[in-house]
Amino acid sequence: MKWLIPFLIACSLCCQAEERQSGNFFLSPDLRQLGFEKGANPIEIWIDIGQVLWRDSSNGKSCESCHGAMSNLKDAVRSLPQISRDGTRLENLEDKILFYLNASREKKLTLDSDEVVALSVAIQQNAKDSVIQMQPQLQSQRVWNEQLKAGTDLFYQRMGRMNLSCSQCHDQNIGKNLRADVISPAYPTGFPVYRMAWQKPGTMDRRLRACYFGVQAKVPDVGDAELRQLELFLKVRAQGMVLDGPSLRR
Repeated sequence: MKWLIPFLIACSLCCQAEERQSGNFFLSPDLRQLGFEKGANPIEIWIDIGQVLWRDSSNGKSCESCHGAMSNLKDAVRSLPQISRDGTRLENLEDKILFYLNASREKKLTLDSDEVVALSVAIQQNAKDSVIQMQPQLQSQRVWNEQLKAGTDLFYQRMGRMNLSCSQCHDQNIGKNLRADVISPAYPTGFPVYRMAWQKPGTMDRRLRACYFGVQAKVPDVGDAELRQLELFLKVRAQGMVLDGPSLRR
């Protein structure tokens, strides 16, 4: 049961405060209001697109024909990323969406393709209010443990020309202003996020790459193992929190 040690350490990090707060708590009043405004929230159109894609059978079987209702994936969404079937890497929701979409297409999509993002938005909307429950699969405990340790190390590792770690912002400077943004604890409960600066939703993969860019470090490729390791750590760190995305960001 050695895998429990870093797992419990990561969980304990998020239990030091009496109440953990999602990124939505740090939104400006205007953005918070927009998030509840029916017909004005820009995420709504992406939810609609994702729902249409879920039923689309133009390239063969639809997602719905195999999985049924999107709500059937709630348990999977709240426990991803997990180790791939071949036991070699971590896979998140967008990885799985991309694999199934590309299985029936001649022209291949990427993790940042609108179709992948829209399906992720709709699926995670259906998982809203579920509780994050991260634990390793029995057959892959060792690999999961190794990936979690790698993600933990990355969170505390200084990087880039600014020589900053994730922890320095998201543990030590919560609530302070960074340019026009307020620093949150980086609990990944609200993804995908529609950023006004992007004018579209983005996955955690994209947001983490933006953080690398922000500290002037070498930005990993889309889908890089480091991004999945960090995502695993962040999800474990948010163990027991409620999913409240998709959400808005500046």
